[in-house]
Amino acid sequence: METEPKMYTKPLTEAIGKPASELTKADIIKYIEENDVKMVNFMYPAADGRLKTLNFVVNDSEYLDIILSYGERVDGSSLFPFIEAGSSDLYVVPRFRTAFIDPFSELPTMCFLCSYFNKDGDRLDNSPEYTLHKASKAFTEVTGMTFEAMGELEYYVISDDDEAFAATDQKGYHESGPFAKYNQFRMMCMQYIAQTGGQVKYGHSEVGNFTQDGKIYEQNEIEFLPTNAEDAADQLVLAKWIIRNLAYEYGVDVTFAPKITVGKAGSGMHVHMQIMKDGKNQMLENGVLSKTAKKAIAGMMLLAPSITAFGNTNPSSYLRLVPNQEAPTSVCWGDRNRSVLVRVPLGWTSKKDMSSQVNPLEKPIDVSSLQKQTVEMRSPDGSADVYQLLAGLAVACRIGFERRDALEIAERTYVNVNIHRAEYKEQTANLEHLPDSCMASAEKLREQRAAYEEFNVFSPGFIDGIINKLESYNDASLREELENNSGKMQELVKTYFYCG
Repeated sequence: METEPKMYTKPLTEAIGKPASELTKADIIKYIEENDVKMVNFMYPAADGRLKTLNFVVNDSEYLDIILSYGERVDGSSLFPFIEAGSSDLYVVPRFRTAFIDPFSELPTMCFLCSYFNKDGDRLDNSPEYTLHKASKAFTEVTGMTFEAMGELEYYVISDDDEAFAATDQKGYHESGPFAKYNQFRMMCMQYIAQTGGQVKYGHSEVGNFTQDGKIYEQNEIEFLPTNAEDAADQLVLAKWIIRNLAYEYGVDVTFAPKITVGKAGSGMHVHMQIMKDGKNQMLENGVLSKTAKKAIAGMMLLAPSITAFGNTNPSSYLRLVPNQEAPTSVCWGDRNRSVLVRVPLGWTSKKDMSSQVNPLEKPIDVSSLQKQTVEMRSPDGSADVYQLLAGLAVACRIGFERRDALEIAERTYVNVNIHRAEYKEQTANLEHLPDSCMASAEKLREQRAAYEEFNVFSPGFIDGIINKLESYNDASLREELENNSGKMQELVKTYFYCG
């Protein structure tokens, strides 16, 4: 079932002795020469959300300096649908802060994530990575604060059936071995992610587990720590690449697909957000949720319907976003409430020293300065282009600060009940609902596109391309077509099995 794992090595930044943000070309070249690195890989996400790779042999120091300084040409028309074959060349230029040693390569190999540039040497306006950069910059210019994020990456591990210590169906949350079969696999994924610079918070088995057609399906989750939105997106993209590669070595399959069968838990990609100023979390004020946090939530309430265009990008997404199931469909928010769209999780606001209560030999600790409050958007899933998604969320939070009625919007969309329960139907009847298909999502993006195009965050052509892609699925009646048709649903699942 498992292969012998490679030896885990330290992150590159630890070996060089500098934080990633301070790495220079000279640092990179020195490390390559002193550690006999044989290959350099440029990596960059394309329109399908997956990382592409360009390999270089380290011929000599002059050639190494050239590729690190000037990047290389690539065929943009094979990477993005909005680039015409008649003028398709793009440059990819490495970002030194993203450097890491490839944990899978037999040859010592250093990898970089790259940015796209056009023929004039300017950042590619429609690149998802640059769009997120623009969104983060606009947020700071408007608010004077910094938008930070972290992702919760859910996925299923799929393997041949093992009847020993069979898991309880749909009861896998935080299960331990041997009832959870792939805890060790997940921990190796976490180590490799940390090796590439990912700031992992924790990992655990998730609710979903079942057997089907002689296969075990076991759901897992890896969650990250908050960081600036651009680094958060890089970490998620690399994490998917690592999980898939390690699964291949283990001889198992993995999927980030939103929904893979009827009646079983789907996989989301929840995003936690926090707003920072001068190194301090602005989400709390005197121990309660701040006006800053409520304004950001109000912006997400306003743009939630169109955020699905970035976070729920194929027809299988809308098999997960079904009323009265585990994923949210109503536009509302609440405290510690997992039935709402935006959840305010526990944030250590009691300011009580819980540790000393159960560890009486320890000295009391000061918890008054603890800053861990976030808010969580629960609709996105693994089909998302994470750069577009975080850019859309940054835009939404910024809009909350531009609206004078933001606090009123937050107040009227607050819910403190389980909206899935029938007895609260009247109380939640006036809430807006998320789109039920890619077609409906495209229409919402068309209606709200001006918010995303402000400050040239999303270019008009970029928005047009997203709308056209969503509409191309022609899935407005898909739910009805799939009702009581498990065969057709499995065909759909197979089509989008490796999404994102």
